[in-house]
Amino acid sequence: MRKLGSVGVVAVAGSLLTLAIAAWTRQPSAQAGATITGKVKFTGTKPAMPKIDMSEEPKCKAKYTAAPPTEETVVVNPNGTLANVFVYVKSGLPASYKAPAPSGPVTLDQDGCRYHPHAFGIMVGQNLQIKNSDGILHNIKAKGTKNRPFNISQPTTMTSTRTFSAPEVMVPLECNVHGWMHAWLGVLPHAFYGVSGADGSFSITGLPPGTYTVEAWHEKYGTQTATVTVSGSETKTADFTFAGK
Repeated sequence: MRKLGSVGVVAVAGSLLTLAIAAWTRQPSAQAGATITGKVKFTGTKPAMPKIDMSEEPKCKAKYTAAPPTEETVVVNPNGTLANVFVYVKSGLPASYKAPAPSGPVTLDQDGCRYHPHAFGIMVGQNLQIKNSDGILHNIKAKGTKNRPFNISQPTTMTSTRTFSAPEVMVPLECNVHGWMHAWLGVLPHAFYGVSGADGSFSITGLPPGTYTVEAWHEKYGTQTATVTVSGSETKTADFTFAGK
């Protein structure tokens, strides 16, 4: 077998390092890499959310047969966790990291005179498709400060598309026609984010090796941060706890 000299070994090592860095700059966040997962816990007294009177919109009201809908400012899950918390990598990505182009659009639906999802993320330049599934008049107002605000009307079943040009956490969204309709959008230069769901859990996948500042944002209870170091394809846990006020 032919042996490599010291110069050859260095050259091969350098080539492998270059390929590794290139792979990280190309890969979608959902593929190989490390994972940060966790739960967002809630302590204290669960606040009572106001009921929403949809009597003037019978088409929407008819979609809630089990119980009247309530506002979603604070959603505490049955297991004592908190939903709709936006968790994202705030800092720590390697200087060489370049986020891959988004694979498709993000969808915001207006269904039952509510926004679905209530809290979500999008990448800079990624298409946001705003759907009106209700078929009644809705008005979508984005109140960004780093992104240009917009205010569009959707009088019937239709889809509008918008993009965001700068990172911003968070952009408030509201409907001028229905005052109870609110949503929150986190705009990031990468796809390393998650939102706590019906069991309070979140997951951020595909991370390059490094030490990260991870921030958890909630519309009422503010922010919390954690420092997490990951390498390879390992999974690290970062839990957050918000206390009722």
